[in-house]
Amino acid sequence: MDSIDNSIKFQGQFDMSRNANDIQGLDKLRRAAQSGDDAALQEAAKQFEAIFVQMMLKSMRKAQDVMADKDSPFNSEQVKFYRDMHDQQLATDMSNNGSIGLADIIVKQLSKGGNGFTPSSVIRNDANLSDINRHSAQSIEQAQQLVLPESVSSNAGYKDAAFRDQNEFLDTLYPVAQQVAKELGIDPKALLAQAAVETGWGQYMMHTDKGNTHNLFGIKAGNGWQGDTANVSTIEFEQGLAAPKKAKFRAYNSFNDAMQDYASFVKDNPRYQQALEHTGDPKNYFNELQQAGYATDPAYADKILSVLNSGSLRQYQP
Repeated sequence: MDSIDNSIKFQGQFDMSRNANDIQGLDKLRRAAQSGDDAALQEAAKQFEAIFVQMMLKSMRKAQDVMADKDSPFNSEQVKFYRDMHDQQLATDMSNNGSIGLADIIVKQLSKGGNGFTPSSVIRNDANLSDINRHSAQSIEQAQQLVLPESVSSNAGYKDAAFRDQNEFLDTLYPVAQQVAKELGIDPKALLAQAAVETGWGQYMMHTDKGNTHNLFGIKAGNGWQGDTANVSTIEFEQGLAAPKKAKFRAYNSFNDAMQDYASFVKDNPRYQQALEHTGDPKNYFNELQQAGYATDPAYADKILSVLNSGSLRQYQP
């Protein structure tokens, strides 16, 4: 009986809040929503839809005003004032009648029992679209592993975070980079800057069903590679335009193996010999590395140098 009385009470508050100029009614709607009543969510969704429709109408009116006759009595400020009031109430009425349908989608998206919609917990992460894409990629990979043969799905890869933040990335990898940097004659921070660009500071490390591939430098698995691999989606630049590709990358047992393989990769490849002559100057080294075809991104060297000169690396004290 109490629930029926509450519903009746809230319904009256909702009716009041639908008046676009009733500020007190909107405040009552806020309090009703805090009570946890499902009807409050529906009404809040309608109010959001009304705001959206009002903004749309306002934009249309502005476009119309540009072409309007400034001397016309129907273009006065008084007429515009009452017109805007009409549009505001019209938006509220259209939302209440379900004319647009946006409110229904919002309710399904945010309600706990909504089926077939991305959970609100995924949507509410400060517009971090990379996390949403990562969530989708993992779901796809899991589905593929259920239906594809082991020989096909075993090296299917996806990208996921391997570090909490930049500090953990630097603290973990700096000691590993020191030995390889000494071998190449380059600043360890330069290697970390390149790894940061390749992996998004370790937030987009390549993984397979076996775990982290530890591939810090985006080195692909050619015909001569005998180790594990990961088939991962990547971006390649063709004639200056970015294009999504699927490529096979090397997988390592540890970050130390990845660092050592990077040193061997650039030292044993003749086309990088000119770059190795400039390891004492990171700017020249990465420019030569890019010119030799290490990466297809035309801004690859600039991105690495930007990270190297950023506060995160300049101020880092191992």
